Amino acid sequence: MTFEQAGELLDVMAETFPPPLFDGLNGGVNLLEETVPDPEFPPGEMYVLGEYCDGPLGRYINLYHGSFAALAARENWDAGTWEEELRLTLSHELTHHMEARGGLHTLDDRDAEELAAWRREYREKE
Repeated sequence: MTFEQAGELLDVMAETFPPPLFDGLNGGVNLLEETVPDPEFPPGEMYVLGEYCDGPLGRYINLYHGSFAALAARENWDAGTWEEELRLTLSHELTHHMEARGGLHTLDDRDAEELAAWRREYREKE
């Protein structure tokens, strides 16, 4: 899926979410062209698909088209898988946003636990 196609799909998809989920997200949802490999994993093994940002520039979500494309090429995604992965990632990042607004960090903790488990798994393979 091209960057433009993914952007159009993301725009349509975002409209299906309840508007209150976007309250306080002053920087919106951004689709960026970058590929963001996770530096803690071997090259090509793990990518950052999206991130919720909350800092001096405000609150916003970045989704990385290049990271999706790298996984799609490796795993031979079809259009339906692209859509599912975009939706899951947007939902995940919106959950981070809602938890941050409420002073919670449950999803952050779960993400950290999953990453730690994946790191252990990769170390055991080496």
